[in-house]
Amino acid sequence: MAKAPEPSTIDWANLGFNYMDLPYRFLAHYSDGKWDDGELTEDATLHISEGSTGLHYGQADFEGLKAYRTKNGEINLFRPDRNAARMHKSCERLLMPAFPEDKFIAAVKSVVKANADYVPPYGTGGTLYLRPLMIGVGGNIGVHPAQEYIFTVFAMPVGAYYKGGVTPTNFTTSYYDRAAPHGTGQSKVGGNYGGSLLPGDEAHKAGYSDVIYLDPATHKKIEEAGSANFFGVTKDNEFVTPKSDSILPSITKYSLLYLAEHNLGMKPVQGDVFIDDLDRFTEAGAMGTAAVIAPIGGIEYHDKLHVFYSETEVGPVTQKLYDTLTGIQFGDVEAPEGWIQKVPLD
Repeated sequence: MAKAPEPSTIDWANLGFNYMDLPYRFLAHYSDGKWDDGELTEDATLHISEGSTGLHYGQADFEGLKAYRTKNGEINLFRPDRNAARMHKSCERLLMPAFPEDKFIAAVKSVVKANADYVPPYGTGGTLYLRPLMIGVGGNIGVHPAQEYIFTVFAMPVGAYYKGGVTPTNFTTSYYDRAAPHGTGQSKVGGNYGGSLLPGDEAHKAGYSDVIYLDPATHKKIEEAGSANFFGVTKDNEFVTPKSDSILPSITKYSLLYLAEHNLGMKPVQGDVFIDDLDRFTEAGAMGTAAVIAPIGGIEYHDKLHVFYSETEVGPVTQKLYDTLTGIQFGDVEAPEGWIQKVPLD
């Protein structure tokens, strides 16, 4: 596996969303009922048993968060405590031993600090993406929780998740479901994403950015937009996101619900979003850590494309939300208390 290029040779303004083998990652092991302290390692390969439950039975969960270079050269983390808490919930759902939340944050900071040269410079639009991951390992063959686990955090510099960046793209609806009622949709587990590969591929081949997933029970209500959460802006100055037990509780979503109310004076609404009632929205988008905000130009449903604000221009509310959120993340806009944690570099 090729190592990451020297930071001085990277075109920071034109990063994709791709894996890169950086010098350091964090690795901890769970056995005999407890986690060890973990450590930074230069080994990018996980050495696991062929009987690992993460391979056979999907006993694997993960997180995604970013580090941001500020104008004065500091490095910010955005609400990492929320990622730690969400991973704790995912672990509970899969009967995995949660990594302590304070140690989760410390591990993330240690990886950022060790790879600080790979945090893209301020003004390039790039960020350092961090991927905490936990898998069941050890010699297992029956369908039961593993007795051993690995927790790791690795990182890579990234640009926009969707190729269009902050420009509208079109989405299509799908016959396929992302998650089942009372299933694991609310958890960030690997199986949710494996099942999305086929419908996502079909959407791309048809010329769409990604899939709008409808509720699995009735196929009448919007749940998610690809691997991100959906939002709509109404004519009545509401910021609306779907409400469902099978939707991943997005940290970006809850942040935008807060900012829409407190910074833009909008009414935040979590409720049903019916696919046949899109006329209520003047703007729409997908939101998540990787995507940040990806404006949705239109949604195809039953061979008809419903266009929101524009297929080529970003709506004014979407742009304002994007500028406010990224301004907070990069340190240019004052953050609500507790949203930003600094990574110590000395």
